[in-house]
Amino acid sequence: MTQFKEQVLDLLEEVCENDIVKENPDILLFEEGILDSFGTVTLLVEIQERLNIEVSISDFDRDEWATPNMIVQKLADMK
Repeated sequence: MTQFKEQVLDLLEEVCENDIVKENPDILLFEEGILDSFGTVTLLVEIQERLNIEVSISDFDRDEWATPNMIVQKLADMK
């Protein structure tokens, strides 16, 4: 696992308060109730603070950010 992916999964695990994001990085975060709209805002703030990647709420598409792996890929494309 790359260091970047590890960082993103650690951040997700903290924001979601759930270690399943590392155990199953293809889990559907919204459908499973692991991430909600409040968590999404927290996640975007943490991404900016910790990874120095700015993601505006308008760049956030739930379908493109549905799983931990998709989030890692999306952020990798943005950095």
